[in-house]
Amino acid sequence: MGAGVRILEPAESLIGLRICWNRLGLSEFIDLLPMPDGSTQLGLTDEARGWMPDHDTLELARTRGLDVHADDSDLEREIWLCLLHSPVLVTYPSAAELLSSVRIRRNISRHAVKTRLNFNTTAIERPEDCWTYSEDTGFILKPGCDLIESLIKASQPPPGGIAYSFSCYRASEYVVLLGLAQEAREVHPALYARLQKQWHTHAVASRRFHDVFMEELGTVEQPLPMHYYVPGDRVWFRNPDTLSDEVEGFEGSWVVYLGGGLFANFWKRDQSFDVLGKCLEIYHWRHGAYRDAKGELLMDEGVVERLVAETRADPKACAEIFERMHRMRDPLDVYADGGCMDATREYPKFILPPHSEMIAALDALEW
Repeated sequence: MGAGVRILEPAESLIGLRICWNRLGLSEFIDLLPMPDGSTQLGLTDEARGWMPDHDTLELARTRGLDVHADDSDLEREIWLCLLHSPVLVTYPSAAELLSSVRIRRNISRHAVKTRLNFNTTAIERPEDCWTYSEDTGFILKPGCDLIESLIKASQPPPGGIAYSFSCYRASEYVVLLGLAQEAREVHPALYARLQKQWHTHAVASRRFHDVFMEELGTVEQPLPMHYYVPGDRVWFRNPDTLSDEVEGFEGSWVVYLGGGLFANFWKRDQSFDVLGKCLEIYHWRHGAYRDAKGELLMDEGVVERLVAETRADPKACAEIFERMHRMRDPLDVYADGGCMDATREYPKFILPPHSEMIAALDALEW
C-alpha cells in the first residue's frame, strides 16, 4: 500500500470515517489494510494515486475538477486524498483524531485566505478593544475577550478596515491557532479554556509555539517530495541570497498551503501565490535590498513587484530564475546551490484527550 496513514484502531471500528468518505464520494478510492497488531493502514487505490504522480499534489484540484476555494466539501476531498497519499507513514491514535485533523486543516486553509495584514516586523499594534501588549507577555487578551473572536479581529479586517502589522511567522501562528482553537472549542472544551487562559496571561510564540502546537513531517536529510502539500500545511520558502536574507523579515517566507496549487498571501489576500510566483518574488528580494542613509539594510518591495512582473513577461528569464530557485534548500547557514523549496511541512499536533499533550505542554512552559 505504500505510506499513507495508520490508525491505532481496527478497521471495523472506523464507522465515522466511512460515513465521511461516503458523504464526499471518496469510498471507492480508499483502501483499508488491517494490520496484525490491530491497527489499520489507510491508503489510496492505484487509480487515485495516479492523480498525484510522484506525490505531486499541486494539480490535483484541477485534474479532478475540485473547486477547493469556494466549496468546503471539495476542500475536504483534496485534504483526504493528499493525506492518504503521504510519502511518509503518519500515525493517528484514533479515527476521531484524524477527523479532527482534517477539520483543523480545513479551518486553517479558510482562515489563511481571509487573512489580510500589513507586513512589519517591528510595529506593535492589534485591535485595542481586545488586545494589549508588554515586552514581558507579548500581545495578550484583555479581560473578558474571547480568543477566537480576537484572533479574527486582528487578522481578518473587513473591507476598508485596518490591516494590523505582523511578520509572516507571527501571521502563520495566528492562522494556525485560530484553526485549532475552533476545533478545540467543539471537541475538547478543556483545551480551549486552557488556550483562553494562556493568551490572557502570556502569548506563546516562535520556538515555543512550534514545540507546543506543531508537528513537522520530513527532514533536510530525508526531504518530502518537492510538490507534496496538503491544504492547511504551514510551509517555509527560504531566501537563499546571502545579502537580502539579512533584511529583517526577509530570511524566508512563512505561508499556508490553501489547496488548488496556491499559497496564502497574507498581505494581498486576493493575490495568492503559486510556486512560480513565490520563487520569483524571493529571487528578486536580492534586487530590492538597499541600505538607507544610516546604513540600515531595508527592502524596496516596489522594486521587487516591478521586477517580478517584468520576469513573468519574459519566458526565457522566467524559466532561468525558476530553475535556479525551484530546488531543495540548503541546510541552515549553508549558501551554495540550493533554492527556496523546503524539505518539511508543519501541521498541528493531536488535540483530543487522552492523546493530546497541548495542555501539559502549556503548563510546562517557563517564562
